[in-house]
Amino acid sequence: MIVVNLDVMMAKRKMSLSQLSEKVDITLANLSILKNNKAKAVRFSTLEAICAALDCQPGDILEFVPSESDGQ
Repeated sequence: MIVVNLDVMMAKRKMSLSQLSEKVDITLANLSILKNNKAKAVRFSTLEAICAALDCQPGDILEFVPSESDGQ
């Protein structure tokens, strides 16, 4: 499972969802879906814009968490 840690990076950068939405030019609704781990996909262009706005790497936002069914 891929976990989106967008809220963690936003907190580290002291940036609100609305501020990030303006910088990245994404609707609050779509950004909220991503932040709350409800997104099924994310475009590289969106990920690139988020990383630029938050001055971070994609790995700072996205995390792979193996599920128990993935076989250890």
